[in-house]
Amino acid sequence: MNVVAMSEAMTANLDAPVPASEQERRQKLELNKLQKRLRREVGQAIADFSMIEAGDKVMCCLSGGKDSYAMLDILMNLQKSAPVSFELIAVNLDQKQPGFPEDVLPNYLASLGIEYHIIEKDTYSIVKEKVPEGKTTCGLCSRLRRGILYNFAAEHGVTKIALGHHRDDLLETLFLNMFYGGKLKSMPPVLHSDDGRNTVIRPLVYAREKDIARYAALRRFPIIPCNLCGSQENLQRQVIKEMLQAWDKQHPGRLETMFRALCNVEPSHLADPNLYDFREGRRLGGKRQAMFQNASANGDEHFGRLDVLNL
Repeated sequence: MNVVAMSEAMTANLDAPVPASEQERRQKLELNKLQKRLRREVGQAIADFSMIEAGDKVMCCLSGGKDSYAMLDILMNLQKSAPVSFELIAVNLDQKQPGFPEDVLPNYLASLGIEYHIIEKDTYSIVKEKVPEGKTTCGLCSRLRRGILYNFAAEHGVTKIALGHHRDDLLETLFLNMFYGGKLKSMPPVLHSDDGRNTVIRPLVYAREKDIARYAALRRFPIIPCNLCGSQENLQRQVIKEMLQAWDKQHPGRLETMFRALCNVEPSHLADPNLYDFREGRRLGGKRQAMFQNASANGDEHFGRLDVLNL
């Protein structure tokens, strides 16, 4: 066979459709690889930030999106081999949005054999009543949702509330706060509420969104779209997301470097006197510590209300 014929034969083989059995084999290998990666990243985050301890009752908040499905799936997987014993429950808040498929999550969770709760609260009507037409409803909707979930956690002996925010969410929040809020602030991996009622953890902080999306597709989670209320267009977060995705394509590794920067902060090389005493050359406790000290001195019993906007 001459070179031309050999080249044509090789091209034909590349263009030939992959047999179903071979495609399934490849997908299984990809799924196993992704699962190992996510297990490692979630396990590392739990260890680095002391997210879960022996005897914890962890409430996984499920929205029906890819992130919360993946978080529950990985935590259930890790639970089987974890060095400490902890309890998992799944909770979803049905906010009575028109068209919300009420049977999807109960059917899925029942198939897993995990304890689950569906909380039914008509926050949709409240949001529509309070937010003017054409304005984004996400802020008020999120505050109402989280307030309900946090109260449920306190009433049911939950020690940790697990949310499905991932690495990309932290980076997006960082830029949102810089561009629109004038603050150098992101989402913390662990947040203890000031009133001591709730501890929020984010086990997916080391996980990339594109890995979670592919994992969810391979696991065939029954995804419920987050556009039922029709308020998701032209959001500032979406603009930031597209910017980061463009950077990721044009400059591979940039997002990884940026996230490492979030984990490697030098207060002495910023310009916040609440974090660093430039006169004495030493680190300070920051604004949170200063607020606690002022509250204690003033005897303000109402200080420390949980600010759900910061979660």
